[in-house]
This record gives sequence, structure tokens and C-alpha cells, in this order.
Amino acid sequence: MTDPARASSTDAPATTARVGAAVGAGAPSRPRPALEVAVTSLAGARVALEGGADRVELCSALELGGVTPSQGLADLVVGAGLPVHALVRCRAGGFDFDADELAVMLREVRALVATGVAGVVVGALRPEGSLDEEALARLRDAAGPSVEVTVHRAVDRSADPVASVARLAALGVHRVLTSGGASRVADGLAAGTIAAMVRAAGPVQVMAGGGVRVDDVPGLASAGVAAVHLSASRLVGPGHDGGPAEARRPVSLGSAASDSHPVTDLAGVRAARRALDALG
Repeated sequence: MTDPARASSTDAPATTARVGAAVGAGAPSRPRPALEVAVTSLAGARVALEGGADRVELCSALELGGVTPSQGLADLVVGAGLPVHALVRCRAGGFDFDADELAVMLREVRALVATGVAGVVVGALRPEGSLDEEALARLRDAAGPSVEVTVHRAVDRSADPVASVARLAALGVHRVLTSGGASRVADGLAAGTIAAMVRAAGPVQVMAGGGVRVDDVPGLASAGVAAVHLSASRLVGPGHDGGPAEARRPVSLGSAASDSHPVTDLAGVRAARRALDALG
């Protein structure tokens, strides 16, 4: 795509329509990791752009780990000035999807591609914990050759995260988002799992995400990741940011109901940008 807002992401260029060049292959030093920011709104995408992000992952319900954003939201965010990679996850919970759920996600992929997203972010597991390669192949095919496909942190829930990453090149996906099979990136990094994933991934880019802190950036770069993913979010709403709690009836609207919601924090994005730029 030629529109700068919809162009391919800025990390290692693709050698085919799907598979990126191996990170640092044949080069004396690795390229600086790209910065991806998870956002849930048009305002968040604008903040990510101002803060120096290279692309955004668009989702809804970040507090649930993210679900598929609406087509209306995607339409607006695609025009915000950064490449948009949209999460496709039809519900919260695990990643063992039945036939109906997969059918929903296939339609969501096609609808999002029609809005002009630069990529889609997908994942699926079988009940025993291996990658659902058939489902992933169908989602990849639904995306078509013009967008990048990222496999999300379902790999961290798989029975063998490193082996799962090693399978992705054969599926023709572009990158994988991972915390190294841990709840937080720092733990996956300390265990050596992220570095092992980079070695196993071949041409598939490894993007580190999951509780990323600025202090993690140098170690992640040394491990060879192609990108760093974070939400850089803070909560807003009654009682947050020093504001007063609103007077309203204490009526629950659901098991996860809250009057607060996460927004993208400019200071957090800028701090991550500075940490990456300091790598030289």
C-alpha cells in the first residue's frame, strides 16, 4: 500500500508478501527494534503517533486482553497516520475456538482488511495446547497477500512456546507477539526463552510484549527481538487522576463492570521511544 497511514511496518522488510527477512541476517548489527503501541481508540492512535510509535495494534477491551475492534473504529484509526494492525479475537478467555467462533473471526479479518489495515493479529490453539495450524492457515488466507499476519500471545499459552514459534515460518506468517511463555516479558527474558524463540523463529519476526517496562528494552534488544509491544496505558474515570468519584447509583452492569477505562499515556509512549532511540 502506498498510503503512509496504511503502509507496511518499519521493522525488517518482507522478502515475500508474508515472511520478513531474518533479523540481522548477514549484517554486523541488528536493526533497532520497532515500537508498537496497543490502542483502543482514535485518541490513543493519535497519542501513539505523537509519542513516536512505529505502528499500533488496535483492539477493544484491553482490560480483557483485547478483542476485535469494531469496523467503525478501524475505519477511523486507519486514517490516524500510523500503520494499523488489528487484533482479531472474537471473545475473551482461552484460544480454543469452535467452528462458529472461527467463522466469526474469518469474517472479521475480511472486514478489517477492507478498511485498509496494514495487518491482522490472530491466534488459535488446540485443546491439548498445540497451535491450531488449520485455523491459523484459514485466518492467514482470509487476510490475503496484501497485509501482514501476526500470531499473538496464544503461543505463550501453548504447551511448548519455543516449538510453537518454530512452526510459524511454515505457516507463512510475518511475526509473533510473545512474552516468552511467561506472564511478563521480564520473566521470559530472564529464563532465556525469548532469545530461544528468536533463534527458533527463522524468518518470522519476534515482537516482545506483555508487561514491558522501559528497563526491559536493552535486554530485549540484546535478545534480538524485532519489535517491542506495550500499551503505555493509564486508567481514567471517576476517582482516577486525582479526580473526585462521581455520585451515581451503585448498579452493576456486568461481572467486569467499571466506571474507569484505559487510555494511551503520552509520557509512557515517549519513554519507550527514548529507550529504543538510546540503543543507537
